Amino acid sequence: MPQPLSFQQVDVFSSAATEGNPLAVVIAADDVTDAQMAAFARWTNLSETTFLLRPTHPDADYRVRIFTTTRELPFAGHPTLGSCFVWLDNGGIPKGDEVVQECGVGLVRLRRNGGRLAFAAPPLKRSGPVEAEVLNAIVAGLQIKPERIVASQWADNGPGWVAILLESREELLAIQPDYPALKGMNVGVVAPWTGPEAEADFEVRALIGDIAAEDPVTGSLNASLAQWLIGAGLAPSAYTARQGTVIGHKGRIHIEQIGERIWVGGDVQPCVVGRVTL
Repeated sequence: MPQPLSFQQVDVFSSAATEGNPLAVVIAADDVTDAQMAAFARWTNLSETTFLLRPTHPDADYRVRIFTTTRELPFAGHPTLGSCFVWLDNGGIPKGDEVVQECGVGLVRLRRNGGRLAFAAPPLKRSGPVEAEVLNAIVAGLQIKPERIVASQWADNGPGWVAILLESREELLAIQPDYPALKGMNVGVVAPWTGPEAEADFEVRALIGDIAAEDPVTGSLNASLAQWLIGAGLAPSAYTARQGTVIGHKGRIHIEQIGERIWVGGDVQPCVVGRVTL
């Protein structure tokens, strides 16, 4: 019978447990097969489940594989922060001042600022203008008028994000997505949050077309949004974003540009510790 493995479930981008995005992490999973990883990710039924492995790159501190319920991802943000938190919590000691994670997109650097972790936004795999036919499908999927879109951009760092900027948070929160009309696309929608009651600089929604669901808090999307918004002069070099409001979450993302790097930070809360047999 296989030996049980250590397992943790954490809540990412949250100052209080159950308000962010949950992540399941299996530790020391080097002997777990691809099929077992995929099956366990389906069983947890979370947006992502990760598996911590020994690194293969000499500069990496650990390697992570990231699974949704349907596929493996080369990179994702909240699994990066959550996996790093669990690795450190289980005695991981980085080789240098920064933690270096190995994953499908290569090496991702993380830094610790007090109790908060932040990852360096990876290079975009695709950027540039959104094609007319793609934008038409997004307009249909968001059920908004085309003129309500202030700006749009491909902002893909792995999951295939298309980014849409709206004028107001109220418009963003009012969106009722028609997922079949999105044709499997992953759409990130962002809008400024203004006024005396604003709790962040921007509100974000992540609409996942291939599973017809909204993600509570999304690190990869916020990383690519920051690269676009800061680079285009649409956001300052440091700002905060709120995500998950429509589905009852209170995710909070901290963005900061230092030199050429954009860092995406958030708090991680431990929730479940146990053992799992795969």
